[in-house]
Parts: sequence; C-alpha cells; structure tokens
Amino acid sequence: MNGFYYDLTRLIERLHRRFLDVLRAELDRLDVIDINPVQCLLLSNIGVEEINVRNLMDRGYYLGSNVSYNLKKLVEAGYLHQQRSPHDRRSTLIKVSQKGLELCARVAEAEALHAARLAAHDGGRQIEAACDTLRQLERNWDHRNLPRGG
Repeated sequence: MNGFYYDLTRLIERLHRRFLDVLRAELDRLDVIDINPVQCLLLSNIGVEEINVRNLMDRGYYLGSNVSYNLKKLVEAGYLHQQRSPHDRRSTLIKVSQKGLELCARVAEAEALHAARLAAHDGGRQIEAACDTLRQLERNWDHRNLPRGG
C-alpha cells in the first residue's frame, strides 16, 4: 500500500504541472500574453468574490511572496481590482475585474470540453471517485490531523 501512496503523491505534483501546461496552451490559443498560467489559476480561485489576500492564501495554500508578486501583476494587467479594507486598513481586498471574469469564462469553456471528454468514457464515475480519494487525502493531510513532534 505504501507504494501506491508514494505514487499518488508524486502523481498529484506531476498533474499540477501538466494542468499548468494545459492552461498555458489555452492562454496561447486565446492570445493572452500578459499573464501566466499560475496567475490565471489565481483568478479562477478568487472567482466572483471580493476577498482579502489572507483568505486567498489560506484557500489556495499559496506562499506569501508568490501571491503578492502575482497579484501585483494581475492588478497591473487589469485582471484584478485591489483596495484597502474599510474595516481594517492593514488588510487588502481583491476582486476579479470584468476583464478577468471574461478570461475565466473563456478558460472555463475549454475546461468543460476536457471534462466532457473524460466523462464520456464512464459517465464521470471515475472522476467522481478520484475526487473523493483526493478529498480524503486532503483531510488526512490537514494540519489538525498531522502527528505532533514531541
């Protein structure tokens, strides 16, 4: 069983890199040259909400300096709006702009085609089972479930 666990953890990392390649190809197809795949993924993780940067980091498990750099680039390119929170001046609120929402919608169309091809094979049962397994792994890796050093 340990071998499967090892394979699964390495496969997750490889699939993330491959997914970024898929996003890169889609951005190229759409002639979007002012952002990279990681930034595009950030936009989709923000969605239609207005959230603070801390929540984004918690949700996506991003590193602080990496998020700051990418958010700055997205603001400069017009994909994000950024403002200080009226309730806490130390906190920054971000929201996807209309330009960003339009890009997310176009990328979502391509993702729907990929999903349809996968689901055509077995009605989506394997995708659903894979998602269940990955959610279970995420719960298992939750910091509250990790063994404490002692």
